Amino acid sequence: MADMAEHGEHPTTNAATSPENETNNVIKERKVSWARLRRVDSLNMEAGNVSSKPTHHATRQASWITTLNLAFQSIGVIYGDIGTSPLYVFDSTFSDGHIQHKDDILGVLSLIIYTFVLIPLIKYVFIVLKANDNGDGGTFALYSLICRYAKVSFIPNDQPEDRHLSNYRLDLPSDNLRRSQKIKEKLENSRTIKLMLFLSTILGTSMVIGDGVLTPCISVLSAVGGIKQLNQDGVVYISIVILIILFCVQRFGTDKIGYSFAPAIFLWFLFISGIGLYNLFKHDVTVLRAFNPKYIVDYFKRNGKKGWISLGGVVLCITGTEAMFADLGHFNVPAVQISFSGIVFPALLTAYIGQAAYLTKFPTHIGRTFYNSIPDPLYWPTFVVANAAAIIASQAMISGSFAIVSQSLSLRCFPRVKVVHTSPKHEGQVYIPEINYLLMIACIVVTYGFKTTEKIGHAYGIAVVAVMLITTSLITLIMLVIWKTKIWLASSFFVVFISMELVYFSSVLYKFTQGGYLPLAFSLVLMIMMSVWHYAQQQRYMFELNNKVSSVYVRDLSNNDNIKRIPGIGLLYSELVQGVPPIFPHFISNIPSIHSIVVFVSIKSIPISKVAVEERFLFRQVEPREYRLFKCVVRYGYKDKIEEPNEFERQLVENLKEFIRHEHFMLEQPVVPIEESLLEQQQLESRVSNVSSNSNIQSFHNVSDSSNRIIERVAEGVEEEMEFVERAKEEGVYYLMGEAEVVARQDSSLMNKFVINYAYSFLRKNFREGEKVLAIPKTRLLKVGMTYEI
Repeated sequence: MADMAEHGEHPTTNAATSPENETNNVIKERKVSWARLRRVDSLNMEAGNVSSKPTHHATRQASWITTLNLAFQSIGVIYGDIGTSPLYVFDSTFSDGHIQHKDDILGVLSLIIYTFVLIPLIKYVFIVLKANDNGDGGTFALYSLICRYAKVSFIPNDQPEDRHLSNYRLDLPSDNLRRSQKIKEKLENSRTIKLMLFLSTILGTSMVIGDGVLTPCISVLSAVGGIKQLNQDGVVYISIVILIILFCVQRFGTDKIGYSFAPAIFLWFLFISGIGLYNLFKHDVTVLRAFNPKYIVDYFKRNGKKGWISLGGVVLCITGTEAMFADLGHFNVPAVQISFSGIVFPALLTAYIGQAAYLTKFPTHIGRTFYNSIPDPLYWPTFVVANAAAIIASQAMISGSFAIVSQSLSLRCFPRVKVVHTSPKHEGQVYIPEINYLLMIACIVVTYGFKTTEKIGHAYGIAVVAVMLITTSLITLIMLVIWKTKIWLASSFFVVFISMELVYFSSVLYKFTQGGYLPLAFSLVLMIMMSVWHYAQQQRYMFELNNKVSSVYVRDLSNNDNIKRIPGIGLLYSELVQGVPPIFPHFISNIPSIHSIVVFVSIKSIPISKVAVEERFLFRQVEPREYRLFKCVVRYGYKDKIEEPNEFERQLVENLKEFIRHEHFMLEQPVVPIEESLLEQQQLESRVSNVSSNSNIQSFHNVSDSSNRIIERVAEGVEEEMEFVERAKEEGVYYLMGEAEVVARQDSSLMNKFVINYAYSFLRKNFREGEKVLAIPKTRLLKVGMTYEI
């Protein structure tokens, strides 16, 4: 019978067993109440309905059919950038236009082979992909993952309730793993380490955005360069026209223009692998000797400093590797591993080997190696596919830039911009108009100013290797703190890959004055902008936290007859998640009236990719309860979309009703310590198990009648409150926002005054305001100004 009841079945019972069932039902109801009394409720922080539902990210393995389908789709989205690198790698490596020794070709090919094996294949495919955040990748995901395990955020808005979210999946280090705990404590207690971690994150995101500028330039220039009849100026102008068209169609979204991506890139891999095999067997099959790493040693002995400088060209063979991790959210780890290992890796390796075989026979053809090595019948078909692949490669990095900016917004380190979700099926596909046109202008300037892929390649290498260095450092930290990897394994990973990447980084930095300064300049501007915005947001939050309204003020306000209550629901927005924000008394002093229901709404970003809708709202009622003031924290992951106003209002009101229902049930229970409640529960269960006489049955009838009266009284109170909330909603939902003027205190430093009064003020005036980002209807918006001195 117990099993049947657990599964929701109701077996037929006789009169003798009926009282027992009724009492069991009472016990179940009271268990709910006791659970609510023991809910997470930290001091002066918002408590609410803590879900115990299982994770929404299914842990079960996807079927092989689904995985293979995703693997094919990933070819078009992830590998456009790395797939077009054969267009320019050999030309950029032998940038002086001639090859001094025939074995130099084998040395460069050997470098390409082992760079390809170690970094994209071993490091990313088999190690880095495992560091995903609930299926999402990228520098921001790594930082969010670390933030969940250690309190390294500068804005103190973390709450114990957040750890109960389904997708949080937090597994704290156990007590016996002292190393992990010590590193975690060091991270939390050192402001310097927190700052370095934050700066590394925004540097990595800035570099990826820089890739969003350089990838379209170098890819399109390389592809258009296949038209032999055009001079360099003609190539540049045609490239600029293609770039303008490319950025203009971004507003339609990747979903609408991306159906042909996977087949086009797959066709491209077929072309380059087939051409590679043709050149290998036609010209020089002995280039396969390059699998012997001895040729790398001989290459550096023979060329010395020149060989080290040429590494700046070799590293371009792994451009776009970071996209495997950054775009992971659209696919899954096995799909990316299969597509890279089974298709991309062999195709690209074959393409490079074929070009090396061609160069051993025609060493003077360096400069247009890829197009020169194409058999005549396949030249124009390959040219068309190459241009399609270049555009797709550009599209992937542009979309990646949009996604990174969108994620940075939730970290509060990027000024407000309009984020348009372009696909109902793929939530990560977004379009940001301001960023799109800034990228377009930057691409046109770079293409016109640099003109050749060789010069852009000098800049491109720095951005690529810098992101890899940051990823290696963050992965090592995750190994030590979260994975709890053995120290020698984590050290080996760090030493091997950081050494290799530092050698490449030193090489690309050598060409700093020849174009390498470009990504660093981009990143410096973006880092300054992001740092200024984040610093000001953190100081604003601390001001609100230090000046939040006392409970005495709210209690006195409820007794003030001069404050009028007007119909409707008022949503007062604030970033503060703890207590009543200081803007509230400012509203009251300017407009001595408030709505019949007031909700202090705080939009909060959680360091996870998505928050389930049923777990999004966190409520608490502000005393006195009859005044109907509520605190509401609305939690979003960094990939969640903020709903339109009507849908947001509907969800908020429904969750408010649910909260009121639970609160009324709790208030009707006797206020006793938890230990006494548990003892009462045990005694009641013991009495139920010993039912054997009519007198006991009668006593249970009395208990049941008393409980039913309590439930009826609660139901009546809940019904009244539900009707009141519904009437208030029908009267209208109105938005109240504070127009805070942020200024530096008079006694603050000159640097603080410059950052707050000038830099932050400039960003606020030239980017979107809060109500525009939240799409709040202007007809229902009321704003009151206030000055924050920080």
